[in-house]
Amino acid sequence: MKILLITVGKTTTKFLSEGIAEYCKRISRYLPFEIKCVSDAKNTRNLSEIQQKQKEGNLILASIAPQDYVVLLDEHGKEFTSREFAAYIERKMQTVPKQLVFVIGGPYGFSDEVFARSNEKISLSKMTFSHEMVRMFFTEQLYRAMTIINNEPYHHD
Repeated sequence: MKILLITVGKTTTKFLSEGIAEYCKRISRYLPFEIKCVSDAKNTRNLSEIQQKQKEGNLILASIAPQDYVVLLDEHGKEFTSREFAAYIERKMQTVPKQLVFVIGGPYGFSDEVFARSNEKISLSKMTFSHEMVRMFFTEQLYRAMTIINNEPYHHD
């Protein structure tokens, strides 16, 4: 199984980019992992929030294959502890045949079409974080999950 993380827009903050790159390198020791950045909506001054979500949503949907299992990172999704997330990933590794896709939306969230295409939603926290920080938190938690699954000493209870 491969894990794909789709994000809207690039990570421009240097220390976050470096951290994300480090966790991506670590994750790739366990399974194929890729981050795909779709363009954020340009010239949004004349677009409503709904139009911006639809524009970004179309780019997200174009990056998803019909057989992909899609999980949205959404504030209303199910929350996990790190150990529960590791168990979740381990179950998905056994049940998702090809690609598990996690999606971080744009500043206004997801279009109705993206919600309709998703298989489920998870939340990293009830707190609000910048989309760039969510990318780093997610990659760190995925790495942590892999070390938990493999009984490595990275995680401390």
